[in-house]
Amino acid sequence: MRSARLLATLIAVLLALGPLAAAQPAIAQQSAEIPPLPRPRPDRDASPATTAPDDTTAAEAIAAVSNVPQPVTLTARITADGAPIPEGLVWRIFEGSPGEDGEMALVAKADTGSAQLDLPPGDYVVHVAYGQAQLSEPFTVMPGTNSHDVNLEAGALRLNSAVTGDIPISPALLHFDIFTANDEAGRALIADDLPPNEIITLNAGTYEIVSRFGAINAVVRADLRVEPGQLTDATLFHHAAEISFKLVSEEAGEAIADVEWTVKTAEGATIFSDRGAFPSTVLSEGEYLVLAKLGDQVYNRQIQVQAGGPREIEVLTTVY
Repeated sequence: MRSARLLATLIAVLLALGPLAAAQPAIAQQSAEIPPLPRPRPDRDASPATTAPDDTTAAEAIAAVSNVPQPVTLTARITADGAPIPEGLVWRIFEGSPGEDGEMALVAKADTGSAQLDLPPGDYVVHVAYGQAQLSEPFTVMPGTNSHDVNLEAGALRLNSAVTGDIPISPALLHFDIFTANDEAGRALIADDLPPNEIITLNAGTYEIVSRFGAINAVVRADLRVEPGQLTDATLFHHAAEISFKLVSEEAGEAIADVEWTVKTAEGATIFSDRGAFPSTVLSEGEYLVLAKLGDQVYNRQIQVQAGGPREIEVLTTVY
């Protein structure tokens, strides 16, 4: 009975309170500050936010670096084991590749023994001359200190001539030409009109030497070998003589002035002509016809020239 009364009371209370709100789940949580959030990731499909390089600027920067001149030292030697040549060298530096005109541009020149230059990195051709000895070869300049040593493999030649029998010749009447020792079509002139006893520097090798005594037909040729690092002395011998002429009215008389002179070979070729009282020339051995014209008169004499010292030829007016 008591239980029924308590149940009725509870029901009355609930009805007085009205409908119950929906039950909420219980969540245990703690309150705290929001930590700093990470930066949002960029959109995967978006292009990276980078600045495109300037190709022109980069190329200019590379070119500027590659064009900075670098120190270069050039030396040359007569032979590989010889000392550097101290003076008398002529250096020329050319671009390593020919230009549009087919020529390699000259970029530097020096007239010293050891050449000190500044050249941008790259390929070059160096040409060095020492007397008549010369050499060209390629070399490369790299960033940093550069040196290049040239081996000329050269020797020297000293020339003289005499008349057969060791008769000396006046230096004023001698000169020499030097050619490469090839056949007539392929030989090349190395040096010409050289005086006697002058030291000529040449690349090692064989050369054709031409000795000219006077200016007409006294010529001697010889092949000579130049050895590296050595001085070669050579004397060439002529079969010729220095001849002077005079027109006289008697033997050992005074020379007559204003005479026109002509000398012909045995074949009739004119090889010498002059005007005066006492002309002279050099003739190789052989037979000649000498003509002396004075006014309308022509006097002549056949002569035989033999190798020897200076000789005087008289043409007599009283004989002819």
